[in-house]
Amino acid sequence: MHVILGIIYHSIGGFASGSFYMPYNKVKKWAWESYWIIGGIFSWLIVPPLAAYLTVPGFADIIRDASSTVLYFTFVMGLLWGIGGLTYGLGVRYLGMSLGNSVTLGFCAAFGAIVPSIYYSINPTAGKISFTDMLASPGGKIVLLGVLVCIIGIAISGKAGMMKENDISEEESKKSVAEFSLVKGLIIAVISGILSSFMNFGIEAGKPMADVAVAQGYNPLFQNNVAYVVILWGGLTTNMIWCAILSLKNKTYGDFVNTSSPIAKNVMFSALAGTTWFLQFFFYGMGESKLGNGASSWILHMSTIILTANMWGIVRHEWSGTSKKTKLTITAGIATIILSVFLVGIGNSM
Repeated sequence: MHVILGIIYHSIGGFASGSFYMPYNKVKKWAWESYWIIGGIFSWLIVPPLAAYLTVPGFADIIRDASSTVLYFTFVMGLLWGIGGLTYGLGVRYLGMSLGNSVTLGFCAAFGAIVPSIYYSINPTAGKISFTDMLASPGGKIVLLGVLVCIIGIAISGKAGMMKENDISEEESKKSVAEFSLVKGLIIAVISGILSSFMNFGIEAGKPMADVAVAQGYNPLFQNNVAYVVILWGGLTTNMIWCAILSLKNKTYGDFVNTSSPIAKNVMFSALAGTTWFLQFFFYGMGESKLGNGASSWILHMSTIILTANMWGIVRHEWSGTSKKTKLTITAGIATIILSVFLVGIGNSM
């Protein structure tokens, strides 16, 4: 039952993450950096402490009493993740919902699922599943196979993106993705995928705070909400600095008072995007508390996001005008990712 609930929670969180960028498409006459930082203020500064207060009312005291080492590493992981989150938005901007998410989150899934377990092999911690533990058990081997299958699925999806570029003209491509650029998008997506995995490392670094929350009698389902507050301070710092630089460079800081744009609607859609984005980790924390295996939780979460993003890519006609072979290739990529979800779920249950 715990496994089933874990998969359901991860599916809800993955759907939220795979869908969060959609409201940004409704923003009019604002530069990317303007709506990105408004959404970020909600997803990194406003909503996380609100969610923590509602689920772990004593979260502020837990953070205050945490050791400086725990706070430092949790915050730094958030800073690095923030760069990944920033470039994630650019990856979707240049590649579209379908291909951008597939490539970015494929790398993110692999790094986020494997690296923590390797770390615990070098630095053993009670109760943590190391890479050695995974290799020694049948279930762990199936989880690792699921990670490999997921990466194969991402490679197939990336191949479909290259085929798409050859199938249709630049003008046709930009009808669905206004700033489509395969080379620029792929470079950014790879960087983003690697750095975005640091969210998982941040969750691991903040585990002592989550453990305190459980020890104080709070529902284990929401234990990670304490760590999110600190992690996302790091993410906010990175994104705030970069968006401020872009606003000064492009002179777009006037967007917020530009009466020719629908300011209220733009803020509303940006806030909706930011809030939806945070829901992914709210439900991720719930799913992780049920599954317990960091690798399983991370790969399930990433795979569900990819599937959702590809669904939106179809809705937005991002593959219209491509050949039957290209459509079959992206379908094969999605199917392979679905297979990886089942493999990880089976391995975790063992």
